[in-house]
Amino acid sequence: MKNGKIKLQAYILKKSKKLFDKNKVLFLKNNNQQVIVLFGLITLICIFFDFNLQNSNLTIPFIITTLVSSAITLIGIPQLKKIKVKQVIREEGPKNHFIKQGTPTMGGIFFIPIGIIISNILYFNTQDYKVVLTLSVLIIFFMFIGLIDDLLSLKKQFNTGLNSNQKIILQLIISLIFIIFCASNGYINNSIQIENRTFNIGNLIYPLGVFVLLAESNSANLTDGLDGLLSGCSVIIFAGLSITILIENSINNTGLSQLCIVMAGACMGFLFLNKYPAKLFMGDSGSLAIGASMGGIALISNNLWSLLIMGGILFAESISVIIQVTIFKISKKLQGKGYKFFLMTPLHHHFELKGNNEIRIVSSFWLVTLLLVISNLIFFIKD
Repeated sequence: MKNGKIKLQAYILKKSKKLFDKNKVLFLKNNNQQVIVLFGLITLICIFFDFNLQNSNLTIPFIITTLVSSAITLIGIPQLKKIKVKQVIREEGPKNHFIKQGTPTMGGIFFIPIGIIISNILYFNTQDYKVVLTLSVLIIFFMFIGLIDDLLSLKKQFNTGLNSNQKIILQLIISLIFIIFCASNGYINNSIQIENRTFNIGNLIYPLGVFVLLAESNSANLTDGLDGLLSGCSVIIFAGLSITILIENSINNTGLSQLCIVMAGACMGFLFLNKYPAKLFMGDSGSLAIGASMGGIALISNNLWSLLIMGGILFAESISVIIQVTIFKISKKLQGKGYKFFLMTPLHHHFELKGNNEIRIVSSFWLVTLLLVISNLIFFIKD
């Protein structure tokens, strides 16, 4: 049975390589163009807002962080190969992913610290520094949770390191400490803003805050399943959050705005090496940190509603898993056989199994994210 499985995997790998070689030139050309266009678009948007909003300083931090992140990540790839830090592909996933087996992973340990270091340098000894530092600690701790998961996964030679309970407990502890600290220092208030309405929720901010951090970090983790998918969407969402914060209040919260644009640059630099075919995966050390940073920034800047809109792809990815599991369990209990609503979850795998190539899915998800960010910004500009 085991030999049969190995032969099947070898056959699938051979066919996948053939298909890749056949379409390699076309895929690479299209993908390179899309990544360059995304970088150019975000740069132009930063320039526009730097000229039109008071205290806006987005362009230079974005470009510098992109270059540094890309350079450090490029230098780090041979080191990961040397110590054999290679991705383990789950057997139950799409079979054409076996071609990715052996690609270096844990790229999050390169570009996440770059974002944190640059944002702290920019705002050291300013009035916003304590908030930036607090968020930096949150991001680092979530990166370490992901790193533990990645290392255990490599040790076991299995796609899962920490089990779901262990991961949730660690995330819960860090999230709770973060929310309590922020609430006691006045970084988070007891009200949330939805469109132009403000709702006072009192002590419910504690469970809501914890939920947001857990939901965002795990949604980002689920989204990280195709080359360039999460890194590209993150660039757009972070840039959108940065501009939203500036539009709301161009005098205060500039530290949060620049933290966002620096994180966008860190993800952009990584994207140049993570695009299809990826030279490096970010691993849980990257995805959990990205999700936690989005959630933390949205909580402190009171932009939960904006994050929900702009992060629609992340929401769709996680809700597809919830729908799949719920329907499967209910139908199995009622009919004795589980029914699958999607071909496979998270959602990007469903589209893969429908016959769409990876680049098309990723670029479509980027486009949807961009449209959601634009919709959110139009609302704020009108308001």
